Amino acid sequence: MANLPVRLDLPWTDPADAFAALAGQDGAILLDSGAADPARARWSFIAADPFAWVEASGTRVTVDGRPVDGDPFAVLGRLLAPFRRDPDPDLPPFRGGVVGMLGYELGGWLERLPMPRDRGIALPDLAVGLYDTVAAFDHHSGRAWVLSGGEREPDPARRPTAARALAEGLRGRLLSVRPAGEAPRRLLSGPGWRAELPPASYQAAVARVLEYIRAGDIYQANMTQRFLGTLAPGATAWDAYRALRPRTAAPFSAFLNLGAGRAVASGSPERFLKLSADGRVQTRPIKGTRPRGGTPADDDALAAELLASEKDRAENLMIVDLLRNDLSRVAQVGSVKVPTLCGLESYRTVHHLVSVVEARLKDGLGPVDLLRAAFPGGSITGAPKIRAMEIIHELEPARRGPYCGSVAWIGWDGAMDSSIVIRTLCLAPDGQGGTCVQAQAGGGIVADSDPAAEYQESLTKAKAMLTALDPDMAWPPLAVAPLGLAAE
Repeated sequence: MANLPVRLDLPWTDPADAFAALAGQDGAILLDSGAADPARARWSFIAADPFAWVEASGTRVTVDGRPVDGDPFAVLGRLLAPFRRDPDPDLPPFRGGVVGMLGYELGGWLERLPMPRDRGIALPDLAVGLYDTVAAFDHHSGRAWVLSGGEREPDPARRPTAARALAEGLRGRLLSVRPAGEAPRRLLSGPGWRAELPPASYQAAVARVLEYIRAGDIYQANMTQRFLGTLAPGATAWDAYRALRPRTAAPFSAFLNLGAGRAVASGSPERFLKLSADGRVQTRPIKGTRPRGGTPADDDALAAELLASEKDRAENLMIVDLLRNDLSRVAQVGSVKVPTLCGLESYRTVHHLVSVVEARLKDGLGPVDLLRAAFPGGSITGAPKIRAMEIIHELEPARRGPYCGSVAWIGWDGAMDSSIVIRTLCLAPDGQGGTCVQAQAGGGIVADSDPAAEYQESLTKAKAMLTALDPDMAWPPLAVAPLGLAAE
């Protein structure tokens, strides 16, 4: 319809400040680029009041709590199909559609893999909503809007009226911004963070990966470790995100209230897949990390060391080749290109090597086809992907859950953007009246990896997350028996 979506101006404010009024609401989602370098991140979005909610856990897929047939990707395709809209260059890139979290174990629907481990934080493998009303914040122009197409209204004649009411309702809540106040300095109870593995066990797992590499099974695998804690009484998941946000300042930061006391608080710097409405695809794998230096000279030296590192460049190149292969499944012949290989990008706490792979989707295919071809991201699995995932399953003691999956939006016009879920806190009830918090970090293991150095790299990546919730913690965190996490 020509008069849809309804678009209402919204006074400019920090998206996180606007979202604070919604943070405790089930299904409220903030896709937050507001603390990042504006050159890397233009848009932030707030989505609230989904008109459908999809979850998948194990072999069960539900829509609004009712079981449905089909794998999660097919279900997403079916739900999106009735709402197809033409792109509009005068509107923000996302004006409604699907938003949510795709967990790492969804890969089991796409490839024959070992059954996911039962133990782990009690979060689903997929949790997404369909949203017809969103707020969009343009960090380049300093302007913001609330948009609604009223897609939940089945009668087209009544849809414009419904859309205006929805847009005005969300705008009113976003205008009720109140000073947030200070979050508690320490957000964890009791002993704070606990490493699931002692250093020797993590290094032994890395050594086992090296044995697989020498045997010719794989070229690379991504080994990670978990850190576990419990939220302090009175602390909230939104407090955890507020503490994490300034420490990561990442272009793919996000906060997802998944309902029932479950949440994801992400400070990811890594794009997984971006798809424009006209079929252009981009992925930006990160491989290679150094900490930021304490002085400008030290910082420059660490950046130069990373750029010169043959090990890190080899790690990055392997994943670029894997992603080129994944995209080739659904890309037009000859369209897969690598305009940037091992470029340096610097964030609040780390330097990274980042490559860019681009392609053009085959005619007739869309975002769900692209996800099927490339999920989960190669940068957090290894190469060859399937064998690397089998080895990860063997050596990591728990299922990953949202970690190494993706936070994504898919628009009614077929556009999509998504992150790799790293630098992320996952929160869920612990089954004992508290809220478990999980952080996870690791790195790609290649032939010349050193187990002790890989352990230190995992700590470098984890430190911003861990100290955000417990600034005065002992470092590194002690390894003790894992918390009694509730199984799903």
